[in-house]
Amino acid sequence: MRRVPCILTSIIVLAVASTAFCGCGAKDKEGPETIAEQKAEAPLEKVDVEDIEVAYRVYGEGETLIVIMGFSGTMDIWSPDLIDNLARSYRVIVFDNRGMGETTAGTEEFTIERFAADTAGFMDALGIDGSHVLGWSMGTEIAQELTLDYPDKVNGLILYAADPGGEQAVQPSSDVLKELEDTSGTVRERGERLLKLLVPMDWLAEHGEELEEIFSGSTEQASPQNVARQAEAMEKWRGSYDRLPEIESDTMLLTGTDDILTPPENSLIMVDRIPGAWLVQLQGGGHGVMFQYPEQMARIITVFLSSP
Repeated sequence: MRRVPCILTSIIVLAVASTAFCGCGAKDKEGPETIAEQKAEAPLEKVDVEDIEVAYRVYGEGETLIVIMGFSGTMDIWSPDLIDNLARSYRVIVFDNRGMGETTAGTEEFTIERFAADTAGFMDALGIDGSHVLGWSMGTEIAQELTLDYPDKVNGLILYAADPGGEQAVQPSSDVLKELEDTSGTVRERGERLLKLLVPMDWLAEHGEELEEIFSGSTEQASPQNVARQAEAMEKWRGSYDRLPEIESDTMLLTGTDDILTPPENSLIMVDRIPGAWLVQLQGGGHGVMFQYPEQMARIITVFLSSP
């Protein structure tokens, strides 16, 4: 059985919106903008891409950095602090994958290759010949296919919480899979269990209210039917292991040392297969390391993309 590589965000959103997580109330936020404030400055836009209408937002100015969301997620699940920090140096474009959030599902079958073609078509529709690309979890699978099938479109490639798919992918432990598959309890209880898989428990105990604020700020929806179609697309993905040496883009693999959903061993496997690839492991980081260390992660990405 293949793992689910990203938190079921729709469950988490419902959980934290209905009641405070860990007994933490909302906090006053200083520094980088909240999701609501960011949205006010980056209005929702839409563009036609073949059989779908893609919804997106643009933050900042500079070289373009397209970010690709993971399984079941929508574009407003990205860490607002990470996007804020990246937008200080780049024109950051976030968008909803086919059938997620404000992007229509279209008529084509859901496959990882189809999602990559959607991304390439999205770039064409916006007049973007080449861009830096950041993918998270399932988004890294899309980014890998994009890079392999459309190499001229990808300049710098950041694979955050990546795996090569197929038999070579290192799966979560049986205990983690059991937690993922547990549908017992209330929506809030299920959301709390899933949050505990997203970041380490010691960090969550101190910063639970920060995740509450991010996920409760999400207003987009993903239907169960389309989430299931995404899961089927991942199941059918042939993987990239044999093709990784063909990647020509400058590549960085970024992983948290405590990621229990996409074990960091996957990045160790992949870095040896991609010519000249960087590997960065963030100590104590989970699958949601972008929520834990957004400023550090943005600095690492900026250093990588600006390197000669």
